[in-house]
Amino acid sequence: MPRLLMNPLTTDYAHFDPETRRLLLATVEFFESYGKERLLQADLDAEWVSDFLEFEKREKLFATFLTPAAYADGDPNRRWDGARNAALSEIFGFYGLSYWYAEQVTILGLGPIWMSDNEGAKRTAAQQLTDGGVMAFGLSERAHGADVYDTDMILTPTADGGFTASGTKYYIGNGNVAGMVSVFGRRADMEGPEAYVFFTVDSQHPNYRLIDNVVHAQMYVSTFELVDYPVTAADVLHTGPEAFAAALNTVNIGKFNLCHGSIGICEHAFYEAITHSNNRILYGHPVTDFSHVRGNFVDAYARLVAMKLFSDRAVDYFRSASLDDRRYLLFNPVTKSKVTAEGEKVVTLLLDVIAAKGYEKTTYFHQANRFIGWLPRLEGTVHVNVAQILKFMPNYLLNPAEYPEIGTRRDATDDAFFFAQGPLGGAGKVRFADWTKPYEARLDIPNVATFYEQAQALRTFLQTAAPDAEQSKDLDFVLDIGHLFSLVVYGQLVLEQAALTGLDADVLSRIFDVLIRDFSGYAVGLYGKASATAAQQEWALGAVRRPAVDPESFDRVWQQVASYDGAYAMRP
Repeated sequence: MPRLLMNPLTTDYAHFDPETRRLLLATVEFFESYGKERLLQADLDAEWVSDFLEFEKREKLFATFLTPAAYADGDPNRRWDGARNAALSEIFGFYGLSYWYAEQVTILGLGPIWMSDNEGAKRTAAQQLTDGGVMAFGLSERAHGADVYDTDMILTPTADGGFTASGTKYYIGNGNVAGMVSVFGRRADMEGPEAYVFFTVDSQHPNYRLIDNVVHAQMYVSTFELVDYPVTAADVLHTGPEAFAAALNTVNIGKFNLCHGSIGICEHAFYEAITHSNNRILYGHPVTDFSHVRGNFVDAYARLVAMKLFSDRAVDYFRSASLDDRRYLLFNPVTKSKVTAEGEKVVTLLLDVIAAKGYEKTTYFHQANRFIGWLPRLEGTVHVNVAQILKFMPNYLLNPAEYPEIGTRRDATDDAFFFAQGPLGGAGKVRFADWTKPYEARLDIPNVATFYEQAQALRTFLQTAAPDAEQSKDLDFVLDIGHLFSLVVYGQLVLEQAALTGLDADVLSRIFDVLIRDFSGYAVGLYGKASATAAQQEWALGAVRRPAVDPESFDRVWQQVASYDGAYAMRP
């Protein structure tokens, strides 16, 4: 049976084109040759990732993966390809969040540039990538977070038609070295949306003052201040409502990689946990002989495989998006909130088994345990994403549309739509294909059938016991509904990807065992809300279900889990 988790020693990336495959394998080799001791010590010492950036520069890694084809000077290997970017993010997560972060914030910094009409800025960015440079995204501020409606970065007009920019940005990755920092601000002489400006600055300019690193880590999460920084027309990327749109559209595509980064972290932690536990003797038995330990491992494995299935399938929808197919706007916040939150659950399940071992500085797990919670919190908190998800629920559950079938998208093509997403708004008008079909195709699996009952019950809830106007304003109340809906969306893409990859029925059953229990948990949570009506309480308890009990299927999945014992260990 093929292994479902990425193993750097055996994964060959043969499904990609030759140059993509070479660069992915070269990235793995860079980290493996670094060695585990050196990798972990760099993390403990909060050592800036300069060695990695030297490798990236030498191999032109970011130039190849992050340059749209239109600015690649005819190089067929340079393109923005969501499938290979996801694979690279998984590798980075596998070896350390700091390496993932250096690329992640470069992607965000590039977003407003590639979306702009500023040809000079685009050519400069392409050249800087070729030269091995990285970028930064100057959006958030200490007082406002990532609230793009408000900013204290002020641009004051000058007599020559330009501006001087003054203000402070906070939590800005790569702010210590970025050749181009895309900065969001507003004009001092205007009000409202027309005042917004996105512009670029150079982190090495004397009017750019680097204040500090907000965190103690290898990644540089900077606070910087602009003091009368001169901004010319050549530096301006977007003005007015287009600047606001560029901020949100950048997040739409730039933070998708959160999911694969989280997957990589969990995979490495999983290898360490099963190898340690399966070879540790307590009370005369291997730790993994205990039923609760096997339960934790099987749940962690099911959740991790589901993370991969959902995220890989979401890539297909992203790469196939257009102005006529904006389903990615739902799948994006699900990857940012649901997948990353699942990653935290996976690591916690494993930590509950390995216990003290997970805190030892000689383990990758020590790093995974510290950083896995960052992803659902620091790149857009779960409640913000769930609130976004709710906008799509009525059309998704009640008003399906017809779309052409989307297959697996690993073709070596440029994803140009990422930077031409069009105007904002209209989330409530986005329609989806019939979500029931993937479920009905696998009703032969009892746990899929049971979860499908719960999903149908959610549709009934919307029709018979939906939140009233006051409840809809209560985020604490509607968050549980958002989590219930997320599970239905999650299950759909898991089933689609399972069909495309031929996932065995035992693992699929265990995934839906987990989803049934999670759905029941959120339903009970809704039942307990102070403002829940009698009808909503009745619905909530009626939606609780028990997964099918199948010890033989459980044991077969456990054997898959146990087969990872010793399958991977990083070079010392």
